Amino acid sequence: MTYTAAAAATVVVDGGYELAEGGRWIDDRYVYVDILSGRLFELRHDTGPVAVRRLARLDVPLGAVAPVEDRPGAWIAAAGTGIALLTADGTLEWLDRPEDRTPVPSRMNDGVADPAGRFWAGSMAYDGTHGAGSLYRTDLDGTVVRVLDGLTIVNGPAFAADGTAMYLADTAVGTVLRCRVDPVSGDLVGGPEIFVQLRDGEGSPDGMTVDEERCLWVAMWGAGAVRRYDPDGRLLHTVTVHAPHPTSVCLHPSDNRLFVTTARYRVNSPTPTSGAVLSLPVAVRGVAASSWRGGH
Repeated sequence: MTYTAAAAATVVVDGGYELAEGGRWIDDRYVYVDILSGRLFELRHDTGPVAVRRLARLDVPLGAVAPVEDRPGAWIAAAGTGIALLTADGTLEWLDRPEDRTPVPSRMNDGVADPAGRFWAGSMAYDGTHGAGSLYRTDLDGTVVRVLDGLTIVNGPAFAADGTAMYLADTAVGTVLRCRVDPVSGDLVGGPEIFVQLRDGEGSPDGMTVDEERCLWVAMWGAGAVRRYDPDGRLLHTVTVHAPHPTSVCLHPSDNRLFVTTARYRVNSPTPTSGAVLSLPVAVRGVAASSWRGGH
């Protein structure tokens, strides 16, 4: 049965962020970005008062990061026009800048490491040009491969715990795709299939995550809601959040809490819940975030 709940959201951080995104629970901290300002933050509040610390500020947009395995303080980042290693002192070491070679000005967007240790990230044109977005995979040797093109605004991706299924949102066209992935090679097995197609007025799919029960949570940009779908694409329930533009979702791996980032971008009368980090009680837990296992 599908149901809607207006859970009581706590404003964990009222940061006034323009476009907070990419929330991930990594070890004992919640990490997120403010894309357009190029800032990376960590949030610790398991014990004591909430403590937010800025980890980096780049001179290019920062879409998302994943930790680099066995390199404390280092991140692989979807930033600017490509993929880079971000060292503990804030230095960027570029692996590739594929969006420099596109016909329209573009930037990297959301990204995540898969359970096998590869890093996946999408791109988009600044003006939202249809079909200008791509999905990239960064392998363990640092090679950046374009996996899919012809997309528009690429969000997600999100992986099943065994790495064999990847969910990908094309926000501009209201579609969530599901791709079968060979967990050994990282190659797609067959083409993407439509997992969910949103209708006009339902909002646009943005950041996503998979929970411990293999269900997909989707932030619904423009709808002030988060949706949960079962592995067959059936809508299980909708959680209302009192911010028009939720951008990413993250489930705590050992506590029943959902963390949601939101945006002030294109909000005419923002409230403390817009451009913030919110926390809501839920009945399920998440899966620990993966690291990029390259760079050794």
